[in-house]
Amino acid sequence: MAAEEARVVTRSPACLCVLCGLPAAGKSTLARKVLLTAALHGWRATVVPYDDLIPEHAFQTRVEEHTEWKSHRQAVLQCIEQFLEKPQLLAELPVGSQIDSAAWQQCIRALLQPEALDHSQAERAPLLFLLDDNFYYPSMRYEVYQLARKYSLGFCQVYLQCDLESCISRNQSRSKPIPTEVMLEMVKRLESPNPQKNSWETNSISLNTTDNLSKCDIQKVMELISSALSNPLSPAEDNTEQKEADRLKCATNVVHQTDQACRRHISEAMKTARENQVAPKHMKSLAAQLNESKATFLHSLRRQLLQEASFAQEEDMDVERVVKRAVDVFDHEKREILLRIMNENS
Repeated sequence: MAAEEARVVTRSPACLCVLCGLPAAGKSTLARKVLLTAALHGWRATVVPYDDLIPEHAFQTRVEEHTEWKSHRQAVLQCIEQFLEKPQLLAELPVGSQIDSAAWQQCIRALLQPEALDHSQAERAPLLFLLDDNFYYPSMRYEVYQLARKYSLGFCQVYLQCDLESCISRNQSRSKPIPTEVMLEMVKRLESPNPQKNSWETNSISLNTTDNLSKCDIQKVMELISSALSNPLSPAEDNTEQKEADRLKCATNVVHQTDQACRRHISEAMKTARENQVAPKHMKSLAAQLNESKATFLHSLRRQLLQEASFAQEEDMDVERVVKRAVDVFDHEKREILLRIMNENS
């Protein structure tokens, strides 16, 4: 009996569960099934659907306007944080937040008025937030981890692994399908949870969702969440985790600056092609090849930066020099593509 009481006392009041993977990989389907099972456990659970909370225009510019896209994502976490701190504010949004108010109200309604639980049970019931988004970069998931650690919450991740063809097929049957080119771009960027590289991703599982989810899959997820609730994170910062955070921050900065420089080089290449009267069909091909080359190059650059053993804080490295070297490499690729297209046009 004493052991049982001790387990209840140490159990986390809430868990942040990240559902990540390609669009149409089955995250929303999994979330619905977990909600039903969570209710049977007596938990107060809700889904935090980024697609509904973030304004549609932000999705249309997420590749081009990284800063705006990131600010909307952070606003979602601010909403969760405010609820954790002051649930009495109910559905009020943080000042200045651009999150959809109606969608957020729906998110927390399940937490405030759980079915099949009386008032006293509801107050003691653990909170479960299922964060439904692609979360293709580790840095996106790390922000959720930081929030969980700040409030000593449970944290876990479920990666839904589904082949691209199945995702594209499912996506096309949706009422508002995502453009296929966006999905292809996301495949290049997607970095699944890697506990071997990131110690904070230890509490993660991977599900193959090419076929339908099984009862065994749901059971694995519930066991993962139960473990996270029973083992809340400590707010004390670990030096290794801080270094990983610094790596992520610095890599993001380098890639962002390189991206801006590469865009200017692409604009210069397009201008050169127009001045040489390259045919419209070749101009279209040039733009596509340059943008594809840039996306692949930036993805490789990010991976390389994160894998560098000596990679530390921004103050310890010459960011400007790293960016210049990277841009020089891309400029060489740009010149080869431009030359090939101009030869085809002549």
